[in-house]
Amino acid sequence: MFNGDRLKQLRIEKNLSQQNLADLIGASKSLISCYESGKRNPSLENIISFIQIFGVSSDYLLGADNLIKIVEKDDFKYEKITNEELRFIEELRNNKMVYDILFKDPKRGADLIKKKLG
Repeated sequence: MFNGDRLKQLRIEKNLSQQNLADLIGASKSLISCYESGKRNPSLENIISFIQIFGVSSDYLLGADNLIKIVEKDDFKYEKITNEELRFIEELRNNKMVYDILFKDPKRGADLIKKKLG
């Protein structure tokens, strides 16, 4: 499902009005409004235009960039990572030492955190 909130955020970051964006893809301002509010989904052609205009992936526009694949025996299922979880991971990446400890040896990292917290 197309993520209209992300389209709106990208449009604002590029200092584009709905009309400006509509002009870039040859559409109407009301169509952009419908995309952003989730009332309509864009055509494949318009999604490709958004990818080119904003320099993002289709996964990002479709909200699939924060899906994780979980394998349980031979079954696959997908779960969405919350924005808070994504921010947590980004913060960990900013602290290389902590990131390396947690990802190379998660049990040791968890034990160190438990000790520190008491």
